[in-house]
Amino acid sequence: MSLAGGLLLALASTLALNWGWVVQHEAASALPALTLKRPVHSLALLFRNRAWVIGFFTGIGGWALYVVALALAPLSLVQAVAAGGVGLIAYFARARGATLTRAQLLAAGLSVLGLLLLGVSLGHGASTTHHASVDALALWLACSAVAAMLMLRAPLVPGAGLGAASGILYAAGDVGTKSAVAGGIWLVLVPVVLAAHGGAFATLQLAFQRGTALASAGLSSLFTNALPIVAGVFLFGERTPHGALGDVRVLAFALLVAAGVLLSTGPLPQVVESGAT
Repeated sequence: MSLAGGLLLALASTLALNWGWVVQHEAASALPALTLKRPVHSLALLFRNRAWVIGFFTGIGGWALYVVALALAPLSLVQAVAAGGVGLIAYFARARGATLTRAQLLAAGLSVLGLLLLGVSLGHGASTTHHASVDALALWLACSAVAAMLMLRAPLVPGAGLGAASGILYAAGDVGTKSAVAGGIWLVLVPVVLAAHGGAFATLQLAFQRGTALASAGLSSLFTNALPIVAGVFLFGERTPHGALGDVRVLAFALLVAAGVLLSTGPLPQVVESGAT
């Protein structure tokens, strides 16, 4: 019963988070330029916008549901339920009047299919989990921070580098949350989780102003969903599949890579993401 409840909460979390992101994107893209050099001013602009506030607190509610879901179900299964994130962003964006290119629609479809296949490939391998080792978890979080910094300077379409960096940081926060919900000494991770989510929040708001909903929130959702599934295997002992399920996993990651390329590449802007710092 606790497993089923965790998966239902994960579904509710996915709906809330992705709807909130689309609403935030729509609101933030219409605001004056946000900058990390004036954080108080930028936050004031956001919180004075009623639509953005609604989207923000809807997302906060979704994240709270996610934390509870992690306490009830394995990390990989929770992320597999969230597989439709990019597809939901595409659906919500179109429902609110956004025009999506064929490449963006294809990328959304590939990402959803890839994440669903990734969930299928879990097979019998996600039934049990154990605590990550301190060294392995520290290495994962450090590599996540470095990868996010590199994405900020990557020559991608507007908003894509910031969106990818945001997703990497959100994923790092989710991995830390999975350990922190165990309580005890693992509660020392709470500041790390808050820092990762804070950095992800800031970069995502900047991405909203620079790119489309799919280039910003879409890539963020893609990384947020895919990386914790990998962490579930390498950090938390969620067993990898053999045979046909192993082949399905390879195909799933190939589809995710293709979706990421479609969402992040294209004609380069004259000035790439230099305003991220």
